[in-house]
Amino acid sequence: MLRPRVLEAGRSPDAGVPVSRCVSLTALVDGQRAAVEMVRMKSSSAVVTTMRAVVIHRHGGPDVLTLEPHWPRPVAGPGEIVVEVRACALNFLDIFVREGMPGEPTPLPQISGGDVAGVVHEIGEGVTFPAIGDRVLLNPSWGCGVCEYCRDGIKPRCLRSRMLGERNPGGLAEYVKCPAQQAIRLPDHYAFEEAACLPVTFGTAWRMVVTRAEVKPGDTVLVLGAGGGVATAAIQIAKVMGARIIATASTDEKMERAKALGADEVINYAADGDWDMAVRRMTGKRGADVIIETVGAATWERSIRALGKGGRLVTSGATSGPIGATDIRYLFRREQALLGSNGWTHNELLRVASLAFQGKLRPVIDRILPLEETPAGELALERRQVFGKVVIRPTPTRAA
Repeated sequence: MLRPRVLEAGRSPDAGVPVSRCVSLTALVDGQRAAVEMVRMKSSSAVVTTMRAVVIHRHGGPDVLTLEPHWPRPVAGPGEIVVEVRACALNFLDIFVREGMPGEPTPLPQISGGDVAGVVHEIGEGVTFPAIGDRVLLNPSWGCGVCEYCRDGIKPRCLRSRMLGERNPGGLAEYVKCPAQQAIRLPDHYAFEEAACLPVTFGTAWRMVVTRAEVKPGDTVLVLGAGGGVATAAIQIAKVMGARIIATASTDEKMERAKALGADEVINYAADGDWDMAVRRMTGKRGADVIIETVGAATWERSIRALGKGGRLVTSGATSGPIGATDIRYLFRREQALLGSNGWTHNELLRVASLAFQGKLRPVIDRILPLEETPAGELALERRQVFGKVVIRPTPTRAA
C-alpha cells in the first residue's frame, strides 16, 4: 500500500480506522459527541507545540507526500482559531497542489486539504465565536475583503482570495488555523466525516446548479462523471430544484448508485462513446437544458453537442485537461451559454449546510483512511477508483 515517507519515528496510527466502500456513519456520532464533551472540560492552556502532518516539500507524484511526525502546530492570532482536525475530505485540488499548478504557484512547504471538520482547540484575541470545544465545519475559502468583488459580496471573484490547502496550510494534519469567521457550527447529531464533504463539492455544485445555471423545475440537467464528488452533489441539488437528471458514469455499479442519488436516466459513457447522441435521443433531439461539466478536455466537444437551444453549460474544472475543441457554430445557432463557476460564497455554503443537516443532501463517502494513507487515497481519486469522497482522519480514533 502506498504510504507517505516518514522522516523520523512518530507515534503509531490507530489500526481500527474503517476502510469501506459502504461507510456507515451513524455509529460514529455518539463517540464524537462524548469526545467533544471531554475537550470542552479541558483547559485551553494545554500546550501542544507539534503535530503530525502530511507535508509537500516539492511538487510531484504521491511519493512527495511526507508524513512529518513533529511539524510545528499553528498558533491562533487575533481573529483566528485553531481546530483539531477530525476529518479532511480529499479533492482533485489536493492533487493539483501536490503536482504544482502553472501560473498559480503554491508556497512550499505546504499542507494540502481544504475540506475540514473538527473541534476548536484554541481561539485568538477578539474571537467571540466559536468557543473552545465547539464542533465546527470550516469554509476553506475567503476573500481579501477590500477588492471591488469582495465589496459586492462576490467572493469567488476576489482578486486576492485565500484557500486552506492551497495558499494557506490545510487540514491534512492534526491541527489547522483559519479566520474565526470561516467556522460553521455543527449540530451534535452530524458526523465530522460527512461535514468534511460539504464545502468543496457541495459548495461548488450549489453555485453551478443554482446560482450560475439557475436550474428550475422541469429543466433537463446532464451531470457528467457521476462518480465524482461534485457530480454526486450536483445530482442531489438538481433533484431538490425539481429537474430531470441524466447522468453519465463509467461502470454499471456507478450508474446504479447515481440512480439511487436521484438520476432519472443514466448513460455508460465507457460502453457508449457517442453519449452525446444518447442524450439527444433521450430528450427528443432537444438536448439538455443544463450541463454540469467538470471533466474538461475529454468531454468538452461532446458536451457542447449534447447541449440544447438556449442551453447553459457550466464548468468548474478540467480534471482531464484544460484544452477542449469548441465548434462555435453550435454556440450561435443554438444560442448556447458557456458559464464558468469558481467556488462558492459563504451564504451558499450556509444553504448547503442547512439542507445537509436536515438530511435533504447526503454526502457520499467511498472510504475513510488514516493520515498515513493519504497517498493511497489521492491515488485512488486520481485513478477514478472511487464513488464519492475519500475522507482522511488525521486524529486517532480515540477522538472520533
